[in-house]
Amino acid sequence: MNKAKQIDWRNAAPAAVVFISGPEEFLAGRALRSIRDQLKAKDPSVEIHEIEASDYSAGQLLNLTSPSLFAEPRLVIIRGLERSSDDLIVDGLSYLLQPTEDTTVVLRHNSSSVRGKKLVDAIRASGVATEINCLAITKDAERVAFVQAEFSGASRKITVGAVRALLDAFADDIAELASACGQLLLDSADNITEEIVDRYYGGRVETNAFKVVDAALAGRSGEALALLRHALSSGSDPVPLVAAISMKIRQLAKIYSNRNASAQSLGMAPWQLDRARKDVAGWGEDGLAATIEALADADAAAKGVERDPVYSLEKLVQLISRKGEAI
Repeated sequence: MNKAKQIDWRNAAPAAVVFISGPEEFLAGRALRSIRDQLKAKDPSVEIHEIEASDYSAGQLLNLTSPSLFAEPRLVIIRGLERSSDDLIVDGLSYLLQPTEDTTVVLRHNSSSVRGKKLVDAIRASGVATEINCLAITKDAERVAFVQAEFSGASRKITVGAVRALLDAFADDIAELASACGQLLLDSADNITEEIVDRYYGGRVETNAFKVVDAALAGRSGEALALLRHALSSGSDPVPLVAAISMKIRQLAKIYSNRNASAQSLGMAPWQLDRARKDVAGWGEDGLAATIEALADADAAAKGVERDPVYSLEKLVQLISRKGEAI
């Protein structure tokens, strides 16, 4: 029995039917853009049509893919297959049996529901389709792999420290992370280093936050407080500062409870595991518990529970520098 060909989003290419699945919208967008650019490069006259699956009406797909007088290539993009109309399911099943030559039909499904399952199953069982599964990038190891692939794909080098600095600066947004990689690829340096990343993105809120918590974890309370006050005075918001500090403390808690765990099982990059193992030295269970409680207080204060969130942040930083021990 034929099956849809599975390809990586970086290798996206036109096909009779391309099924882009998964929740990571940025990767799906990159794959779709690559397919469109390839078709335009091959023939600038390509006709491009976009449809919302929920608005689809019977016969649209047939009308858009039927051969024209001048036989221009076609690209039909159907978004939101998870909200598919019944008519699209019927027409899609029919189209899979006899796709139109010189036409690429792209169907986007974000995997948020089982709507259109009959059509999805038929696509995956079809020998005329390819599937690009855009899984969410949530783990640190996945982000590391993403950054490394961005540079290796462009035949460029980036140091481990530079990767770490990038992830510190763009912890939660894969689109911003990709944009930062693209900016760094324009730099003329043969090897992208941590110093270069800091030159470009040293002012990022996340970078400031990690510098604060790194100084605190090293026991340098005065330096940590100075960095914190500088970050706040330069416009950093307390909420993402607390979030970044929280991420570091969560890593310590993971290591404390399972010293021999692998980086993969903890959802961390190897370098982060090594760093956390060093940082957790000297911490005790009571100190971690007290710090986690202080984190909750600082988070609540930053989100408006208290009038002065800075005071709670400063207390948190001082507590971290003492490994959670009370004065």
